[in-house]
Amino acid sequence: MAEDTETEGAAPGEMTLIEHLTELRTRIIKSVLAVVLGAVVCLIFNQQIIDILVEPYCQVLPELDNNDIVSESECRLYQRDPTEGFSLLFSIATYGGIALAIPVILWQVWQFVVPGLYPHEKRYAVPFVVSGALLFAFGVGLGYWSMPRALGFLLDLGGDSISELLSPGSYITFVIKMLVSFGIGFQFPLVLIFLQMIGVLNHETLKQGRRYATVGIVVLVAILTPSGDPITLLVLSIPMYLFYEIAIIFGKLRSRREKKKQKAPTPA
Repeated sequence: MAEDTETEGAAPGEMTLIEHLTELRTRIIKSVLAVVLGAVVCLIFNQQIIDILVEPYCQVLPELDNNDIVSESECRLYQRDPTEGFSLLFSIATYGGIALAIPVILWQVWQFVVPGLYPHEKRYAVPFVVSGALLFAFGVGLGYWSMPRALGFLLDLGGDSISELLSPGSYITFVIKMLVSFGIGFQFPLVLIFLQMIGVLNHETLKQGRRYATVGIVVLVAILTPSGDPITLLVLSIPMYLFYEIAIIFGKLRSRREKKKQKAPTPA
């Protein structure tokens, strides 16, 4: 009876609280299934993924050892715990599954919030998902490019009296978290644009908060990235601030378009 009363009181085209919760559960289940499928794919190709993730360490070793060439036997990670192999595969499956499922996750997010958007804004579904997936991939690529530099900086802090003997669990997990952090950080413009579309923010608010945003971006990057080294902070903070400015430009253009529509004469 309570559900029937709540449904009858709802305006046409609107969803009740129970319907919203049911919709949210459906979207979460679909996202989780996509992550599981991505995790299975990562487990199948786990050795190839490990080889790719170890490559930055192999690039850094010659600089640390002052050698021009590092043999394959030297470029190795050393397992010191019998269960480390299992935890390594678990990390690859979990984070890799999330990375591969990003397009599906973005699509489910869009489908959940689309009822609250204007009709002309609902057509942005495909650009939203495609741009989000591309930004995530670009962020991961930038993180991988900067990894040898950040890794070299961190390993060099101990000086010549300390030799590197990295374990696969800690190293691979560190690299994966770094790459995923870059990918998530590159979703920043989509978040700001989306908040403007639903009316939570506007471009004037973003303009007034530039100074606070600069500090906030650096703090956010420091929280997102596990290394906290200056190289990583710089490489990720600069694009995120540029994304902030892009979000302001988007808000200006959107505001002008809305004003033109309001001033346009309505057909008789």
